[in-house]
Amino acid sequence: MSIRDAYSLWSTTYDSDRNLTRDLDQLATKSSLGDKSYLNVIEIGCGTGKNTAFLARIARTILAIDFSTGMLRQARLKVDSDNVGFVVADLTSPWPCKQNFFELIVCNLVLEHVENLGPIFHEASQALAEEGLFFISELHPFRQYKGTQANFQREDTTTEIPAFVHHLSDFTDSAEQNGFSLRAMKEWWHDEDHANLPRLISFTFQKQPQKGT
Repeated sequence: MSIRDAYSLWSTTYDSDRNLTRDLDQLATKSSLGDKSYLNVIEIGCGTGKNTAFLARIARTILAIDFSTGMLRQARLKVDSDNVGFVVADLTSPWPCKQNFFELIVCNLVLEHVENLGPIFHEASQALAEEGLFFISELHPFRQYKGTQANFQREDTTTEIPAFVHHLSDFTDSAEQNGFSLRAMKEWWHDEDHANLPRLISFTFQKQPQKGT
């Protein structure tokens, strides 16, 4: 099953299924971004809008992008806000947005499904204004090394969604190659993780001014 089809199938129960990774991601996002306000924001891979409603409260405008029509259908039902626009688009292709315009890009639990991070960081750099921020929250590579990946159940059947392992250096190298510097990196554990490996990793990258400007 393709990644797009899997998420469309999952969309109707994504918010109600027990999912510690989803819940921790919401906490990590609010903790990292909640004490600030922003002008124009892109949310890439918005899914069912699990973070969109929060982002709409701290930003003037939100462009929420996903390639799953099923996920976006749920997001539109959940988030009824005049400052949010939803768009169907594939993140591995050029993004349908203004260049050098956005103050913040938010990306949650998406990049494990993208084989090559370079084009994502390139598009993010094109979309952000100078000194704009790129916040990423992802399944920790340490978990991926042990075989963990996004999955959901339908009755007695478990569907594992195709995923790619990205090392920490893959994130930082792709960022540097596309004009970003690392402002923050944090590891996250759910309360039920106890002494286990960290569940999530988050990064905050900042777009650097071009030389000579």
